Amino acid sequence: MDEHTLRELIAEVKAGRSSRRRFIQTMVGVGLTAPLAAQMLASAGLAQAQTPAATFTPTRRGGGGQLRTLWWQAPTLLNPHFANGTKDQDAARVFYEPLAGFDPDGNVVPILAAEVPSVAAGTLAKDLTWVTWRLKRGVTWHDGKPFTAEDVVFNWEYVADPATAAVTSGSYREIERIDTLDSHTVKVTFKTPQPFWSDAFCGNRGMILPKHVFGPYKGAKSREAPGNLKAVGTGPYRFVDFKPGDVVRAELNPGYHVPHRPFFDTMEMKGGGDAVSAARAVLQTGEFDYAWNMQVEDDILKRMEQGGKGRVNIWPTGNPEHIQCNFSDPWTEVDGERASAKTSHPLLSDPAVRQALNLLVDRAAVQEEIYGRQGQTSANFLNAPSRFYSKNTRWEFNVDKANQILEAAGWKRGGDGIRAKDGKKLKMVYQTSINAPRQKNQQIVKQAAARAGIDLELKSVVASVFFSSDPANPDTFPHFYADLQMYNTTMTAPDPQYFMNQFCSWEIASKANKWQGRNVTRFRNDEYDRVYKAADSELDPVKRAALFIRMNDILIQNVVVIPVLWRNGVSASATRLRGMDLTGWDSTFWRLAHWHREA
Repeated sequence: MDEHTLRELIAEVKAGRSSRRRFIQTMVGVGLTAPLAAQMLASAGLAQAQTPAATFTPTRRGGGGQLRTLWWQAPTLLNPHFANGTKDQDAARVFYEPLAGFDPDGNVVPILAAEVPSVAAGTLAKDLTWVTWRLKRGVTWHDGKPFTAEDVVFNWEYVADPATAAVTSGSYREIERIDTLDSHTVKVTFKTPQPFWSDAFCGNRGMILPKHVFGPYKGAKSREAPGNLKAVGTGPYRFVDFKPGDVVRAELNPGYHVPHRPFFDTMEMKGGGDAVSAARAVLQTGEFDYAWNMQVEDDILKRMEQGGKGRVNIWPTGNPEHIQCNFSDPWTEVDGERASAKTSHPLLSDPAVRQALNLLVDRAAVQEEIYGRQGQTSANFLNAPSRFYSKNTRWEFNVDKANQILEAAGWKRGGDGIRAKDGKKLKMVYQTSINAPRQKNQQIVKQAAARAGIDLELKSVVASVFFSSDPANPDTFPHFYADLQMYNTTMTAPDPQYFMNQFCSWEIASKANKWQGRNVTRFRNDEYDRVYKAADSELDPVKRAALFIRMNDILIQNVVVIPVLWRNGVSASATRLRGMDLTGWDSTFWRLAHWHREA
């Protein structure tokens, strides 16, 4: 489809002669995704009017009793800007809100903003060098203080300060300045044109902290803030209690800025256990209303659903289950730091070893035997939206070929069957978080690796520890004190700009940034950095897509990561629970105020 035809179709929608739905269906038919099609309409000034997904129209706030949710990976803090894992992002979203969120179609949906900025309204520059946010008036923090433009400016200053060591800093790096136009209007000016102008202050990385609570703790004192564990937000529920690694409790916010919301009087986000017991607690016993991340073999979920008490929810995402190769040496300490970027991995620095490992992952077996409808095989790290999907890659499971590559590179089998070279044996530690599918996945890879003369020692870390945001915990995935590690990376926006910065050299996780840097593989590549910077300000959507595809191809060609499965979002909910509007581009709790129990 050429540009002229595309513009005609958009004009038809603008004139009312065609519907948004028909346009999106047409775009999906030619290989684009619904989120991307929706973004195209939004760019043309045709943002969708947002209404609750269900027809439920409450007439009063509260009255719904308790909402019981279960996150088998327990949250460890409530500051969204220190949240490495989804569990901590979601826990923070109970209390904090961004200026806008992302719906399942990729639309920008106002939350603390009064409206979505647009060129037509004069609040978005045509060249995308600035954006003006008009804030919703009458919003108060849970302690009664007013939410104003000063809070927005403070959040930029807080996150952008290197001493704060915020994991979300990449979303704010391109902001040059923020001008306060009045008490409820800010103008954000970027250093360069920003195709993804709705990154900062939106979605999971945009949750706004109150200046009057966190102001004294900006910079080096950021980890000392009591607010890291006791939230004061603007959300539909206010803080009651938090036991890190166990439970979050909240109660209805009587002054919430959306009329007649929320439905539930109290809510609990319980942590701990495992995915199977979490699924059972919703689908079989009915003890909980909702359970997150059903990383359970699909056959087991199907059997549990037969009880009729709950249902499994499946929705598309851009999230890859993948194995990472450590480019640093996790076993040698330099200047008091293991896995330092100043070191090279003793085995994985050999491209032949990484190439062999890539051939030893039986993706088809993982998909068929473990995940089923929960995912599909892929050779790519970046899978969605479809415009960014590379067709230049292929995956292959071939033990014989892996043996040939290693043999040609000088890795010879010893009497114990393990290959060695220059006195170094191909013995590696392969870690992941504890749950049955991942342990099965580990075993599949271990067995194939053994046939190629590679000895893998399997390590499993409790999920609440592995995904902890605690900089003092050596077993977190950002520390990466192993040779290989596997987990699922969430793509929390319908644009890959932030998602792909986790391989930029300036994002390397280290002791200096409290291991909040997003590049945990410690991969350095000048071309990757250069291409990323080019994409960061490229306004031509076709050229920009090509740049992101090139980034993906660099990762795959260098075997920085080994994609295992392109996963769907999967959760369990009580049969009567409604209004969730689950999306692959934002937090599970992005519309928490609209969750309700059907009569």
